[in-house]
Amino acid sequence: MVKNSSETSKAIVLFDGECNFCNATVLFMIKHDKEDNLCFASQQSDVGIKLMQENDCSYNALNTIIFIKENKVSVKTNAIIEIGKLLNGYPKLMILLKIIPQVIRDYCYDVFSKRRYRLFGKRDNCLIPTQEIRNKFID
Repeated sequence: MVKNSSETSKAIVLFDGECNFCNATVLFMIKHDKEDNLCFASQQSDVGIKLMQENDCSYNALNTIIFIKENKVSVKTNAIIEIGKLLNGYPKLMILLKIIPQVIRDYCYDVFSKRRYRLFGKRDNCLIPTQEIRNKFID
């Protein structure tokens, strides 16, 4: 398990831990992160809250995925593109989103984000991962 955010040189993905779609997406990313480039934290966790504060990401954070790499923060579709660069296999195709203007990409992201609980549901608490998956999370 990654002990804390200051001990990792990996890119960090902050996600809504109560969102079923977000949790499924994290499991998808873990499956395709063959080179172990990513680590994760729920935005509701203590470490997630701390990272958002340290990186000035407090604005409607639960409505977006947050990607932090080398002190650079990306959100929404820019985060998806940056994550895609680090994944293996067909998920790398996420970088093709770059050909769509950001304002259009982010508008579509926002529309989906507002409906994700209705479409996929919401957990009462955050995902409890297996030990293997837990090693990808920041403590």
